[in-house]
Amino acid sequence: MIIDDNRDAADMLVSIFELHGHVAMATYDGMQGIAAALTFAPEVIFLDLGMPQMDGYQVAARLRQTRLPKRPLLIAFTAWNDAASIARVAEAGFDLHLTKTSPLDALLGALQTVPVQRAAAGV
Repeated sequence: MIIDDNRDAADMLVSIFELHGHVAMATYDGMQGIAAALTFAPEVIFLDLGMPQMDGYQVAARLRQTRLPKRPLLIAFTAWNDAASIARVAEAGFDLHLTKTSPLDALLGALQTVPVQRAAAGV
């Protein structure tokens, strides 16, 4: 699942993931993303940090407090790559931090880590 207020970027990422055999969906704000996570039960969430109303840090905290069908791999997917943002990403409960300039191999590679991380966590 992608949660990003930039609709074009979110929809393009969904298309890329689907072309590589993944089931994907996009939501365009934090509250919509949280609600969709309850029913879509994503294994991975790519979450933008700089969104209006509810930023990605707040969404991450809410997702970690919400009883979801599955505990998703939570990836901060953002243009922000400064030390303060990276520290906040870790504090907010994200599993990974990827910049929006990351190569496609890095994005697809993050998806491939899900079975490994689930087995290690006993999920």
